[in-house]
Amino acid sequence: MAGKDSGSDLMRLLEGQAVVQDFRHLHWEGSFEEYLEIVRNTPAVSRNAFQRVYDMVVSWGTSSYTEYRKTITHYTFFDDPIDKGKDAVFGLDVPLMKLVNFLRSAALGYGTEKRVLLLHGPVGSSKSTIARMLKKGLEAYSRSDAGALYTFRWIDDTNSGILGNQASVKDPMNED
Repeated sequence: MAGKDSGSDLMRLLEGQAVVQDFRHLHWEGSFEEYLEIVRNTPAVSRNAFQRVYDMVVSWGTSSYTEYRKTITHYTFFDDPIDKGKDAVFGLDVPLMKLVNFLRSAALGYGTEKRVLLLHGPVGSSKSTIARMLKKGLEAYSRSDAGALYTFRWIDDTNSGILGNQASVKDPMNED
C-alpha cells in the first residue's frame, strides 16, 4: 500500500511541476532590456491587434475552391478546431473571406484600422458565433509561443527613488 501511495504522490508532484512550468512560461517577468531582447529576436511580439487577429486566423490554415468561376478561400479557423466544431460556421465562406480581408488590410495599415467593423445580418446569421470564436481563438493563440503577449513594469532600483529600492512603479500604459 505504501508503494502505491508514494507512486501517486510522485505523479501529483510531477503534475504540479508541469503546472508551475506552464505558469512561468505564460507569466514571463523580466526587465525592459530583456523584453527588448525578445522583440529583437522575435519582432512579431510587437504586432498590433489587427496583425495578431489576422495571424491567429491564418495560423489554422486555408483551402481554396472555385464557385461560379470565383476563387473562394475557406479559413479552417471558422471550422472551430479549438472546440472540435462546436461553434463551426457553415456556408459563409464569402462573408468570412471579406472579414479576413478587412483584418488583413487593417494589419497592413491600409486605413481600415481606423474604421469600426460592424457585423450585421438577420437573426441566426452567426454574428455572435463569429465574435465568440475570435475571442476564443485569441485566448488560445495568446497561450501559444506564436501568439505570446508580453508586458512590463517599471522597477525603481535607485536608493533615492520615490518608492525606495526595487519598488514597482505603475505600468506607463495604464497611467492617465
